[in-house]
This record gives sequence, structure tokens and C-alpha cells, in this order.
Amino acid sequence: MFQVRIHGRGGQGVVTGAEMLSIAAFLGGRHAQAFPSFGSERTGAPVVAFCRMDDKPIRLREPIMEPDALIIQDPTLLHQVDLFAGLRRDGYILINTNRSFDELGLGEFVKDFRHDRLLTVPATEIALKHVGRPVPNVPLLGAFAALGGLVTIDAVHSAIREKFSGKLAEGNVAAADAACRFVLEEEEAARHAQAN
Repeated sequence: MFQVRIHGRGGQGVVTGAEMLSIAAFLGGRHAQAFPSFGSERTGAPVVAFCRMDDKPIRLREPIMEPDALIIQDPTLLHQVDLFAGLRRDGYILINTNRSFDELGLGEFVKDFRHDRLLTVPATEIALKHVGRPVPNVPLLGAFAALGGLVTIDAVHSAIREKFSGKLAEGNVAAADAACRFVLEEEEAARHAQAN
């Protein structure tokens, strides 16, 4: 079973992002579940959502305490909440920012992690460009498709079109594609740097 914990703030589409990730996993032939963990928080309050995917039926219903991947939609949460609780050293960390892990003050923390599983993506900027709203959830799903290979970008497109329609759906598809391309270009640049 692969477990993803998504951290963000109310109004950033955290719950919708988890739902679309589970739809994309389901469309890829896997069993999946998504659910939020919040009360009556207002816009801007911290929100957590969970997504599990597996090749067999999922019976667990409790919150994810030991995630395989973290998607952090709001980097202002980094030093306010223990986002990394339970994450193993071989886990994935995807953060919505244009700053590096060192610039975020996380360089020392992630030094023993697999660097090919650590990524920052300017998801809010991508969303503004393609959707016209600062909602980073869909670009982060596109980035996650490229980073982990657990869901395909085509399945992400289908999940978007299941959740949205018309221009909003197409803008979100474009945002997911842009983020996916961003990750692939970053990976290519890193491989090129290592080869030289």
C-alpha cells in the first residue's frame, strides 16, 4: 500500500486534490481511498487530507501516520506544524514553492533522504497562469505523476475532467501538464549535471 498525506490550508483544494489523486489511482487500475481530517476550519486554517492506493482492497480507515509521500501545498506550514512526522527516509516530499530545500531551512533535515524523491514546484504560480486562481492542488498532482510514477498524467487528466468541466477543466489539465513538464525538465537537468 502507498500512502500520501497532503498538507495545506483551507481554500487551497487540499481535499479535492486527495480525491482527484484517488480517482487517478483508481483509473490506473488500483484500489484507492481519500478522506480529509478537519473540523469546521475557516479559509486559511491548516487542513490535512489522506490518500491510499493499493493493488488490493483497502480496509484501513484511520489517518495516515506513516506516509510514503508528503504533498505540502503551503510552505508557510513548514515551521508551524510537524509535517514530516512518520515519514521514512526513502519517502517522497513534494513542496509548493520556487525555493530549494536549503532555502526553506530543510537542507540539514533532508540530507539523508533520497534526493531523487525531493522536489519543489512553483504550483501556485502555475495555477495562476493556467487557471487564474492561486490553487496549487492540481499542479501538484501533475508533479506527483512525474515524480513518483504511481499515477499517470493521463489518469490525472481524466480525474480532473471527472471533477471539473469546460474551461476550468482544460485550464487545470494545462496546469497539471505544466507541472509534470517542470518535474521532468528538473530531473533531466539533474541527470545532465551528474553526467558532467
